[in-house]
Amino acid sequence: MKTIWIIALKELKDALRNRWIIAASCLLAVLALSLAFVGTAPVGGAKISTMQVTVVSLSSLSVFLVPLISLMLSYDSIVGEVERGSMLLLLTYPINRWQIIFGKFLGHTLILSIATILGYGAAGFLIGLSSNGANIQDWLVFSSLIASTVLLGSAFLSIGYLLSVCVKERATAIGLAVAVWLLFVLLFDMAVLGALVVDQGENLKSDFVNFLLLFNPADSFRLLNLTGFDSTAALSGMSSIAGRAVLPVQYAIIALLGWISLPLLLSGYLFSRREI
Repeated sequence: MKTIWIIALKELKDALRNRWIIAASCLLAVLALSLAFVGTAPVGGAKISTMQVTVVSLSSLSVFLVPLISLMLSYDSIVGEVERGSMLLLLTYPINRWQIIFGKFLGHTLILSIATILGYGAAGFLIGLSSNGANIQDWLVFSSLIASTVLLGSAFLSIGYLLSVCVKERATAIGLAVAVWLLFVLLFDMAVLGALVVDQGENLKSDFVNFLLLFNPADSFRLLNLTGFDSTAALSGMSSIAGRAVLPVQYAIIALLGWISLPLLLSGYLFSRREI
């Protein structure tokens, strides 16, 4: 366990030295504040929570941005070090390969968590000060967004590690990372929507579609944030969907945890059998 933490702290120090955390935190904070003050303009004087409207907007933004950040962090974690020759040097030490995988993953998860908490947290604090007063429910919803964003990012970190272990060149890894991002963020939902339009409700029932969405970490994230609370479900227009949903919101959490653990475990197994 000590070895894992040493590797994790090394990744964290590299990110701090490269100012990656500062850049990511500022990006997330600026985007969150922009959505907060621009996205809530149409509501006027209506008694609608600015923070919860921001959560609905950020749920859509995070689906596009956080997976891309995570994949760019992790796609060359293994193959990049193999190409540079630093992996051979690292393996000369008394260290197991699975410790390298888990240590790097822990370090990148810490980086993503710090950036998300600082970025979204700072924005949430400013939104709370500028609004008429955020209540406990608002802060609970916003905290859930931050926690689920970390889970979403961790899931794509695991997928990035799996890609990095399976390929032999960084160019191939980055190409696959972009393809995976397009698949889960855009193409998957387009395919499901197209199937629903063609089927017209004859064979594809709501319980099957809900279950199908769990096979996409981005959709699990959406379900968790847009249907997890009655207030955000009403603001997002999904209150009726949430009321008819067959699968509880807890299933979305389990799906995200599965997307984190299964690719990571498979990465450790494949890396242990890979010739360097």
